[in-house]
Amino acid sequence: MNDQSRENHIIENYQNDEKMMILIYAQWCINNDLDPEALYKAAYPHQPNNNALTEALELTIPRKESDPISNETVIGALQLFGNDDLAFTVQQKIDQLNSEKRSHLK
Repeated sequence: MNDQSRENHIIENYQNDEKMMILIYAQWCINNDLDPEALYKAAYPHQPNNNALTEALELTIPRKESDPISNETVIGALQLFGNDDLAFTVQQKIDQLNSEKRSHLK
């Protein structure tokens, strides 16, 4: 494998992994009855629509058909790809959901 081929292979793997991270995020949102695009917009208000997120949404499945995705998994995946602002926004939403659950139990 020459240098150019190796470099293309690395880039392709990264892009595939990034798509998987976006799909994990989108499915986690669906599983938690959240709007992935609205949450993304809250984290990145000045960015245009995210085409990769739109594509990922087409691959999500209904909550009832999905395996659970832990909060730690989605936060870790976002941070791994440098989406710290989105990870922070997701964590805030997790905290809010947990607070709402606790108040319903009282």
